[in-house]
Amino acid sequence: QVQLVESGGGLVQAGGSLRLSCAVSGSITFSRYGMGWYRQAPGKQRELVATVSSGGNTNYADSVKGRFAISRDNAKKMVYLQMNSLKPEDTADYYCNANRVLTWTSYSYWGQGTQVTVSS
Repeated sequence: QVQLVESGGGLVQAGGSLRLSCAVSGSITFSRYGMGWYRQAPGKQRELVATVSSGGNTNYADSVKGRFAISRDNAKKMVYLQMNSLKPEDTADYYCNANRVLTWTSYSYWGQGTQVTVSS
């Protein structure tokens, strides 16, 4: 069984920073998985925030480029999202995802989410 547990969310003023963490446990070869952070604001669809591939390549939504940074620690089976210069529109539930696509199948695991609220 694979578990992803997010932490680090909270209430912060606009312009502030937060660091989200995602701890991965269970039967998973962490280093072979792409990891990502997604978010879902009230009344909106879940959207991609940032991803980091098994090889360390990163990708960001345009709305967070230059403000957020994703990183991973394969030894600790952790993934992080450093969020700087936060804006009220960053308010959402943030979810961690682990995914791996093979030739004939794919795997995707989600955490329960952590809430981020940015006040103006």
